[in-house]
Amino acid sequence: MPFRALGLDSKILRAVQEAGYTEPTPIQAAAIPQVLSGHDLIGIAQTGTGKTAAFTLPMLNRLSAVVGDDNRRGTRALVLAPTRELAVQIAEDVRAYARYLPLSVATVFGGVGERQQIDALRAGTHLIIACPGRLLDLMGRRCADFSALQYLVLDEADRMLDMGFLPSIRQIVRSLPQKRQTLLFCATLSKEIEALTHEFQRAPKLVQIGRRANPAETVTQLVYEVPKPLKPALLLHLLRDPGMNMVLVFSRMKHGADRIARQLEQKGIRTATLHSNRSQNQRLKALRDFKSGDVRVLVATDIAARGIDVDGISHVVNYDFPMHAEDYVHRIGRTGRAHAVGDAISFVTPEDQSELRALERFIGRGIVRRKAEGFDYAASAPPSDAAAQQRHHQSAHGSSSHPRSAPGGGLRHGSRGQSGARAHGNHRRFHPR
Repeated sequence: MPFRALGLDSKILRAVQEAGYTEPTPIQAAAIPQVLSGHDLIGIAQTGTGKTAAFTLPMLNRLSAVVGDDNRRGTRALVLAPTRELAVQIAEDVRAYARYLPLSVATVFGGVGERQQIDALRAGTHLIIACPGRLLDLMGRRCADFSALQYLVLDEADRMLDMGFLPSIRQIVRSLPQKRQTLLFCATLSKEIEALTHEFQRAPKLVQIGRRANPAETVTQLVYEVPKPLKPALLLHLLRDPGMNMVLVFSRMKHGADRIARQLEQKGIRTATLHSNRSQNQRLKALRDFKSGDVRVLVATDIAARGIDVDGISHVVNYDFPMHAEDYVHRIGRTGRAHAVGDAISFVTPEDQSELRALERFIGRGIVRRKAEGFDYAASAPPSDAAAQQRHHQSAHGSSSHPRSAPGGGLRHGSRGQSGARAHGNHRRFHPR
């Protein structure tokens, strides 16, 4: 089915064609007619299947038909997203699809100056893409006029509610006109969270592509069982395969992401990090460098990675195995996007076995176990950064390797460091597939 069969405006079709798209994805083909008909909608589909265009294209179509004939001030459409990166990505897509339409677009999120955001809200920008926290703050200062609002979109709704945004979303929704069209899109949606959507929607239509808990079918999923101290060495070993040319690595903690990136950089692998301790400019630069290929590896935490919409990711590596099965589905959906193929590799330590079993129950199948060819699983763990620094310090000062007695008879303890990275074993090329 071509896009023109969906009844979209010719100006939108022209922009879509120039963006390189010829046929709608299944979620787009199913959702766009429902949105054009004015229905509230719950859209469930795997990450990377085109959900953004599924709500953007019909919403722009309906907005373009009325904005030119109506001179009332005020924002007409509001899209709420969980992270700054996702808000930026949605805005880029909206601007591309609306390039021939008389519509204005702006973003509202924290981590950057608020002056331009306030001006955009007060000017009645037609379409606002926002994160709940900053928007609620500016609404409290009477910077926004939503009296003319016609469309509300909750994108990555499951993640926003999981992240604790429900109270903020409720406050925002209470300030919006009751007569509106509300669209909710997500990759996974628990029944408990789905029940909450009835607060925001009226008789919504449900569009579900694929089985709810099913990760992308085009992703090859593999588990590498490895002792925790050998994870840095295993990652370096796998990265010797040139086929791993655009790799997204997930760390559970922010400091862990920084440590992984530091270890890879020390081995000459161009790496960037994406987590909430990075400034907005640093996060945007990391994404740009990853998209352009200037860096080969992007190390991210779950929350920050919600904005990663990058084609061509060859591998997702769960360096730290996710604690929740839904996070696994979201993570691996970053590769194998839009029918492309990709690999998802998970490092599983003995401590992760219960989470792995829970995941396999969740997705309804087992995940293939694989051993890295040529990797020495019997190697001793590399020394920690702190231990290496302590030995260097003691050697430089002629100190004994034994801890000295501290005043009062106690022991003087060095700082606790993180594990360093050192590859072990021979280095034959490893082919993940």
